Amino acid sequence: MQTRVLIEPRPRDDLGLVLLLDLALKELFTRYPATSSHPVDPATSFLVADHRGDAVGCIGLMPVVEGVGEIKRMYVRPDQRGQGIARRLIGSAEALARHRGATSLRLATGSRQPEAIALYESLDYRPTPPYGKYVDQPTALCYTKSLN
Repeated sequence: MQTRVLIEPRPRDDLGLVLLLDLALKELFTRYPATSSHPVDPATSFLVADHRGDAVGCIGLMPVVEGVGEIKRMYVRPDQRGQGIARRLIGSAEALARHRGATSLRLATGSRQPEAIALYESLDYRPTPPYGKYVDQPTALCYTKSLN
């Protein structure tokens, strides 16, 4: 059963978004205890999935550069997973990226996140060589998707 959510842009200082980003980091540190987090670029914009006034998921979108957008900090609260929220967030981010001129999206996830890997692959994201800060991270898995 899918939870009804409203997906909307939120400012970086939105309390619900701040809480979601904090929960996302805590989960990452649990899965990858020996790593440090990369700060999210201040130019990243966020969409939040809201269920009856409660922020239940988020996704970040970096600015489009040379036709390429990048997804950052996709997260759904554990008590809300399995209800289609992540798929809706990704679809909304793809639509926003297209609107901003992107012809493709890329993202990085980690080898200890099998749920995320399965989700991205089911949505036609394909493995790509590591890029940027992920080149020297052995657990990093990078993906790309054409938006054409």
